[in-house]
Amino acid sequence: MNKYKFLQIDAFTTTPFKGNPCAVVLDADNLTSADMLNIAKEMNLSETAFLLKGQKSDFKARYFTPNEEIPLAGHPTIALSHALVELRLIDISNQHSSFTLELPAGIITVFLKSLNSQLFITMRQLKPKFLSLHDPKCIAPLFHLKEEDFVSSVPIQTISTGTPQLMMQVKNKSILDAAFMNTKLYQQYKTTSDFFSPHIFCIEKQGSQQVTHARHFGVAPDILEDPFTGSASGGMSAFLWKHKQLEQAEFTAYQGENLGRLGVAKLKVFGSREDIDYVEITGQAVTLIRGEICL
Repeated sequence: MNKYKFLQIDAFTTTPFKGNPCAVVLDADNLTSADMLNIAKEMNLSETAFLLKGQKSDFKARYFTPNEEIPLAGHPTIALSHALVELRLIDISNQHSSFTLELPAGIITVFLKSLNSQLFITMRQLKPKFLSLHDPKCIAPLFHLKEEDFVSSVPIQTISTGTPQLMMQVKNKSILDAAFMNTKLYQQYKTTSDFFSPHIFCIEKQGSQQVTHARHFGVAPDILEDPFTGSASGGMSAFLWKHKQLEQAEFTAYQGENLGRLGVAKLKVFGSREDIDYVEITGQAVTLIRGEICL
């Protein structure tokens, strides 16, 4: 029998049972893809991360939903980075550090900062790609929305900073809160399209600053709604910056409120509106469970 240590970590929060939970399986080089998928199904979280030895980078990782492998994801990267620091596999004694992480989508850089005994993790995502445009008339019924619920001055579009996701900006949080998926129509549409999952969001003012609220849906056997989606938040920030919805290139994103699992992240876009170089997402995490998987 082989034993694999794992941690379950809540990402984009410092409060247990908030943010987005992720299992991080250590020393996973001997696990097959089928093993990883079975473990992800058993964990039954939106994603499970597997830490491998890096050959082209400092570390390598693979991320699985209960249904399939995903090329890049945000909250597993935050969780895995938190685990590396907690297990002292990375030294941040000088308060600043960074490492490279090889994912199926490519090699990314993660920056670590220790401030007042708190760890802040920044994931630099890949250069945004602006992909297919979608007809609001076709998209609205997928989420029990009306065409006029969307912000008409921007498109509905697939954006990828490593994982392609459907970006939909609605007018306000009331519309956002009322959305829910028509699974049958959604699955029919997705089979002919270019995105992995859908991200619905709105902008609100918090004092003098803009903030975003978002929801991210899935279909069984994956989790039906994700508490906080780091990769999609990165794509959302690129979308909002390009389409002149953001006044500043740096803002706060909230997700998971309606699930009772509020997650919070800081987003920053680098580059002009016409040519975005990359986006960064910063969050924190907290370890909830430590254990072993026996195979």
